[in-house]
Amino acid sequence: MHLRRTGLLASAAIAATLILAPAAPPALAQTPPGVLAVGQIAEPKSLDPAAVTAANDFRIVVNLYDGLVRYADGSFEIEPALAESWDVSEDGTVYAFTLREGVTFHDGTALDAEAVVFNFERMLDEEHPYHDTGPFPLSFFFSAIDTVEAVDDRTVRFTLNEPYAPFLSNLAYPTGLIVSPAAVAEHGADFGRNPSGTGPFEFESWDANTAVVVTRNEDYWDGAPPLEAVIFRPITDANTRVAEMLSGGIDVMVEVPPDSVARFSESDDYVLYEQAGPHVWFMILNAKEPPFDDVRVRQAANYAIDKQALVENVLQGTAEIASGPIPPAFAWAYNEELEPYPHDPERARQLIEEAGATGATVTMFVTEGGSGMLDPVPMGTAIQADLEAVGLDVEIETYEWNTFLAQVNPGLEGKADMAQMAWMTNDPDTLPYLALRSEAWPEEGGFNSGYYSNPEVDRLLQEARTATDQEERARLYKEMQEIVQEDAPWIFVANWKQNAVTTAAVDDFALQPSFFLLLHDVTKE
Repeated sequence: MHLRRTGLLASAAIAATLILAPAAPPALAQTPPGVLAVGQIAEPKSLDPAAVTAANDFRIVVNLYDGLVRYADGSFEIEPALAESWDVSEDGTVYAFTLREGVTFHDGTALDAEAVVFNFERMLDEEHPYHDTGPFPLSFFFSAIDTVEAVDDRTVRFTLNEPYAPFLSNLAYPTGLIVSPAAVAEHGADFGRNPSGTGPFEFESWDANTAVVVTRNEDYWDGAPPLEAVIFRPITDANTRVAEMLSGGIDVMVEVPPDSVARFSESDDYVLYEQAGPHVWFMILNAKEPPFDDVRVRQAANYAIDKQALVENVLQGTAEIASGPIPPAFAWAYNEELEPYPHDPERARQLIEEAGATGATVTMFVTEGGSGMLDPVPMGTAIQADLEAVGLDVEIETYEWNTFLAQVNPGLEGKADMAQMAWMTNDPDTLPYLALRSEAWPEEGGFNSGYYSNPEVDRLLQEARTATDQEERARLYKEMQEIVQEDAPWIFVANWKQNAVTTAAVDDFALQPSFFLLLHDVTKE
């Protein structure tokens, strides 16, 4: 323990040194073996997995916590985690999980069935004594749960109000990670800054806008990780992240800026990782207020944008043109027959004139950076130019990532006409269910910030999530995509191929289709 504490103090000192002197020569700035410095794209909002929605935060919390189940390495296949096994009733409405023996939270308290019950009731029961430690914006993931019960110390039973196909997948998502009830009771609403889970790393410190430091869990049930510590550094400016990588200030950089990909791929000092994943980059259109309350103007916006130029020139080949709300990474549910809106400025101008919207002023919310947002400022500028070329007057308002989310997630009404957004999801149900249903308007707790509504889309999504046959689910999702593309509630822009770069000293690193940053097996010489 003495050696470990010494390492922790050294890690914190290293983090401070790197941040104060980012331009130092590599020999001075490099972190020692066993300590991994990760360049994040933004400051985390919270380290409470039930309270966060962004991949930026997920990359930290998946290393602090476990769920009942998890995704197998390199896939979305479900495998045991805190639950060593489970049974499902024939009608698909009852799930009984058997917990591993001897697992403890980082605060020393035991993981048992009552702890699992606490986690889900905290999110779902407004009368729960710790429900006010939220909000829990993705509790939609578990809206099918009717009851959750501790049968005995090691058995927890979920009863659903109807069959729910994505249930196991959602349990593996960060919203389903299990937190320590004792830590929530101790810290209340401040639990997100004092996290305690069962994961491979334990929380050590959080210096706002500087670093989150986590350390090796020597008693981890799945084997202690090789790394002694990980330092997550928020570096919002892409050029600064690149400079830190080149100077040795960080060992891993996620979301490599498109214009730096070749630089790292051509050097023996670095390893560039790329992998396709379920990502959609889009522009939310405010369908509640003019001019985008008219479907013709929404379609015109899709025709106006030169998406080929965006993916080739701005994103430099790191993405493909999107055609709808479900990404091609979900091959079984993706509608291959849908063609993306072509770049047709003349058609766009015609539709805008028909709608009487020529010369309309629209406000666009743009973020400086954020989870999956790629290169948002140049993207926003290019989209602005394309829209102005067809008769709309576009004013851009730019925000830091967490401020941006605080503006967009409560809805665009009275504030903006369009806003950038990107989602990285675990199931074809997730994005459309949380962001396109009528009952997912912000005042209902969802993420439909543009107020799109189509009863047929609502019906298809509800039937798809309760269908137990994957072929039937696929048929429903494909039909839904056709309607949504025609209604054009968003400008469908790009599907990103995620990337990251590490120094050559880092081994056993891998990207995941979930976009999680799993560091349990990573080593560093």
